[in-house]
Amino acid sequence: MQVIKTPIEGLVVIEPRVFGDERGYFFESFNQAEFEREVGPVNFVQDNESRSVYGVVRGLHFQKGEHAQAKLVRVVVGSVLDVAVDIRKDSPTYGQSFSVELSADNHRMLFIPRGFAHGFSVLSEHAVFQYKCDNFYCPQAEGAIAWDDPALGIDWRIPPSKVILSEKDRNHPKLSQL
Repeated sequence: MQVIKTPIEGLVVIEPRVFGDERGYFFESFNQAEFEREVGPVNFVQDNESRSVYGVVRGLHFQKGEHAQAKLVRVVVGSVLDVAVDIRKDSPTYGQSFSVELSADNHRMLFIPRGFAHGFSVLSEHAVFQYKCDNFYCPQAEGAIAWDDPALGIDWRIPPSKVILSEKDRNHPKLSQL
């Protein structure tokens, strides 16, 4: 796997080695030993999957305190714009975001360490999104930031009139209100 550092410490894009021929392709989507050697120690305990249609924006979500989660995210069908926002108060990149297109075609993954808010927008007709977490989900520790916080300046690559949100994602506070 190739690890590509981003401008935000700890946040990395991972490009697996894909072996393709006339039958299709094969790649390792996760190898604990290689991940720890190239990225760092992690103990994933939960895998999640969602299916969404074009225009859906999910996020920007995070877990607070001892329930914070690191995530390894990827797309197995379709394409999304994946977004991470640094919410580590002591970080020199606090409040900065990073986005990358993840798709079934490019096989890219994004590793998001603890201390980030995370979300994605669906760019294809539909997308199946998978992610590993290093901590169990805890509803009482949920936190979120408004997807359209102007201070973040995120271009979700979806026209505002086409954005589809859950009721919950319509009412999150801005980063400055956390």
